[in-house]
Amino acid sequence: MKKFLALVLALAMIFALVGCAGGGGGVKTYKVGVSIYKFDDNFMTVYRNELDAYFKTLNTDKVKYDVTIQDANNDMNTQSAQVDAFIAQKVDVMIINLVQSTAADSITQKAKAANIPVVYINRQPSDDDMAKWDRITYVGADARQSGTFQGEIIRDLPNHGDANGDGVVSYVMIMGDPENVDAQFRTEYSIKALTDAGIKVEELFKQRGDWDQAKGQELAATALAQFGTKIDVIFCNNDAMALGAAQAITAAGRTVGKDIYLVGVDALDEAVALVKSGGMTGTVLNDAVGQSHAAVDAAIKFINGQPVDKIIMIDYQKVTV
Repeated sequence: MKKFLALVLALAMIFALVGCAGGGGGVKTYKVGVSIYKFDDNFMTVYRNELDAYFKTLNTDKVKYDVTIQDANNDMNTQSAQVDAFIAQKVDVMIINLVQSTAADSITQKAKAANIPVVYINRQPSDDDMAKWDRITYVGADARQSGTFQGEIIRDLPNHGDANGDGVVSYVMIMGDPENVDAQFRTEYSIKALTDAGIKVEELFKQRGDWDQAKGQELAATALAQFGTKIDVIFCNNDAMALGAAQAITAAGRTVGKDIYLVGVDALDEAVALVKSGGMTGTVLNDAVGQSHAAVDAAIKFINGQPVDKIIMIDYQKVTV
């Protein structure tokens, strides 16, 4: 009898162990490869940290997401090599923040050959490139809206942005990368919002600052030295460059809200603090949390074989106080 009980107990332990390691308790791990165009971009730092954190919240005792996030160092060759490595590692999905939007076709073709879906983020491929496969999507925000909101912030000022009162809004435009659709649309639509309202404008200075704070400061300082009090508004395609421009404005002895106006895009914490203190006229929230979560959700839908919208847009929001 004792031997029988011992045998039953041993069998029960074996079944318990099998149950823990088998169908009821096994963990399914999915590999996710993420390439960010460069880690030291202010906005993409917020974005990638939130993306990583959100994936972690979705881990369970049944499913785990093994996420590798790499820095492309603003180099297309580096990013291409990262994509090749992800494919060699047989990741289940890739999330790509393109160094160059024009490289989407090459990456899509590689992904298609390996049957690995791609979620493009932040830098939108062309419509033609997006049409080349049904297992790619783009998650971002409509840059036309952000540019329009910048212009409307200036339009809605009591003097419509004419700080020096000469009847013309004379402006400086500090762009990101001119090949980037966000830079193109923010540049165009910020001014369109003014001209559509019947406001007379004059472009004094337009240069590329490549989304960089130090370059924003340098370009704003150059423009201020060249045009002085003729400048009514400095438009920056992102907050990093606007933060640099704010430093140049202070150094030039000008005062935002009194004799000059300054707007950016992204609603970085430092920029929002400046808006609240009067050091910037306004910014436009580029929702890193909303976009990163939408990107993760799209990636998981791809993994699960669910349909994914071709374009997923998250609205911008004005920030003026």
